[in-house]
Amino acid sequence: MCYSKKFLVNIILILLSLPNSWAQKKEVQKPNIILIYADDMGRGMLGTYGQNMLTTPNIDKLASEGLQFERAYGAMYCAPARASLLTGMHDCHGGDAMTIVKAGIYKELDNGLTLDEIKAKIHEVALPAEKDEVFLGEIAQKAGYTTGQFGKLEWGFATTPERMERHGWDHHFGYYDHLRCHGFYPPFLFEDGKKVDIPGNTHVDCAKTTEYDSPENFKNRWNMEGKAVYSEHIIMNKMLGFMDANHPKKTDKPFFLYFPTQLPHGPTMVPEVHPELQNNPNLTQWEKEYASMVKMLDDDVGRIYAKLEEMGILDNTIIVFTSDNGHEIYYPEKGRTSKNNVNVKGEEFDNITTRFNSRVAGDIFDGNDGMSGKKRDNWEGGVRVPLFWYWKNKIKAGTVSEQMVSNYDFLNTLAEIVGTPQRKEKDGISYAKTLFGGKPKLRNYTVYSSKMGPALVTQEGWKLRYYLKEDIFQLYYLPDDYGEVNDLAKGHPEKTEKLKAILFKECSENWENGIGPIQKKV
Repeated sequence: MCYSKKFLVNIILILLSLPNSWAQKKEVQKPNIILIYADDMGRGMLGTYGQNMLTTPNIDKLASEGLQFERAYGAMYCAPARASLLTGMHDCHGGDAMTIVKAGIYKELDNGLTLDEIKAKIHEVALPAEKDEVFLGEIAQKAGYTTGQFGKLEWGFATTPERMERHGWDHHFGYYDHLRCHGFYPPFLFEDGKKVDIPGNTHVDCAKTTEYDSPENFKNRWNMEGKAVYSEHIIMNKMLGFMDANHPKKTDKPFFLYFPTQLPHGPTMVPEVHPELQNNPNLTQWEKEYASMVKMLDDDVGRIYAKLEEMGILDNTIIVFTSDNGHEIYYPEKGRTSKNNVNVKGEEFDNITTRFNSRVAGDIFDGNDGMSGKKRDNWEGGVRVPLFWYWKNKIKAGTVSEQMVSNYDFLNTLAEIVGTPQRKEKDGISYAKTLFGGKPKLRNYTVYSSKMGPALVTQEGWKLRYYLKEDIFQLYYLPDDYGEVNDLAKGHPEKTEKLKAILFKECSENWENGIGPIQKKV
């Protein structure tokens, strides 16, 4: 059979064009991924866990139509949780790898220090990452994703644009200082390293309020002078704009979007009480305001979902919802709800036989879902978090997993999903196979630090808790003891000693203080 020269040339040209076209198509087919990282969101605040003082239909939808992890762990509070999430390492490590810069330096901006001077001060104490260190954003970047981060700063209590870029973010908008995150009307935020002034917001402290209720405090909260733009609103608008600008059809690239919202971290502050809560006779004014922060976040999850539908990419987008740590009380009222380490009567917990729970603290929301402890504690209520994975028609709807996973597993899970090699030097391991009905490799235990001391939980459900103040170890079997009431250490000495050895090994770099990452003052 004989072919003309022109025919053969055309065939060759067609064949040469196929690999490139196929590669582009394959790249687009990788799922977009959105990680919504709530702040201080206890599981009990969500309808899927039985909350009946407010509804959270949009977050609940991710749980009911996706996969819900019942044994998901965050960290004791904000900064260690983010360090673990972004490095894939647990927060019991000490040394330079987990150094956290203390907050407050950015209040000096335009008050004597320039941005360059502030960055230099932060870089003096926050050592640069090693050349071979890999962060969460980089995992997506190396897989061909456009990456964006919107909201609360992603590392420690003070950061810089150089650190944000090093951690793998192509685009970022939000706060650079944790102290300023505690107010919701910032006079400025940052976008890709540049200061963005917000007209109408005039409070240097971002209009932070005080965590006690009084007529004066109520008046201050609702005095709207100098409070033109609520931070969540402008951050959401910027993020939705990023989605438009980086539509996969425009860029031929999927996007990885990290949304570390401020909500519902206190102090309590909202521009209005949510209509659903205005006439709830069971809640005080302050409780209505706090619940409105939860409602706002739920509404914004609904806006993200609707945006994906509008863009026509919902079917090829993974949405993950989780939180950094357990519940916290931002609405204490004398004789009704207590805060910190005391019950409603003002009696101090010894954190051995008595401890925080919703009943003794008078928490009408039961924000820690019936567990002992809250934020900063090494009881389960301080570190167990909601975790839902949603991918329409790809992740089986209504699935509940009892597999124990941690926030530091997310990095390698992302790596497996986007098709990059697992990072064996990390503490976390991928649970991607669980998402799609496969059999995953299980990590034998998880460890985490706290202000009280470190703790360890095994995949089987054994928990060893160290209480630094009294130098004691307690042992619990969580499948039979959800509230951590029955200390089994004396009855199981061999199990206790075995888990102690593991805990010492994992936390040896930082055992003496037991509180996780070291904070350095700028």
